[in-house]
Amino acid sequence: MAKKLVLINARLIMSIMKGKRKMKKGSKHKEEEVILETENQENVDQENVDQEEVQEIDPLIKLEEEVAAWKDKYLRLQAEFDNFRKRNIKEKADIIKGAGGDVIGELLPIIDDFERAIEVNNNKDEDDVEAIKEGFSLIYNKFKNTLANKGLKAMNAVGEDFNPEFHQAITQIEAGDDMVGKIVDEVEKGYYLNERILRFAKTVIGK
Repeated sequence: MAKKLVLINARLIMSIMKGKRKMKKGSKHKEEEVILETENQENVDQENVDQEEVQEIDPLIKLEEEVAAWKDKYLRLQAEFDNFRKRNIKEKADIIKGAGGDVIGELLPIIDDFERAIEVNNNKDEDDVEAIKEGFSLIYNKFKNTLANKGLKAMNAVGEDFNPEFHQAITQIEAGDDMVGKIVDEVEKGYYLNERILRFAKTVIGK
């Protein structure tokens, strides 16, 4: 009987010890789980922090890219405008240089006429004055008509009232009462070009 009790007590003690061991293992396992959860949460928190930092940095990077793009567009536009300005200046210079080309071209035949007249004059007798006068008269009229076709028109100032908008007074001379303040003579004829004053007439005024 005593032996049976001893065996029962021993079994109870062993079962209690096993239970304690299981409890220790379970608590240790729970502690490990808690640690793992804590570490996972810390990792998640760190990832969230990193994402927030990236989100804060991203707008700055985007803004820098936009600024660089606008700067590139500005430099391109500036270069295009500079090229346009240079082309415009060159075109204006070419227009100014060639502006009188058509007029000069139409005057060349008159130069040809003068050269022919001089050549003929050298081969003629000195007494043939009338032929020389007629030749130069023809050239003169041709010259006037060529300029008139380009819009040139002479002022008819003699006998007109002096007008400083059209005439330039060189001097004054005694004249009849009907010529006081009027143009008595022209020292240099005035001209219009396409109804605009090209040159003022230099005149003598009666007083």
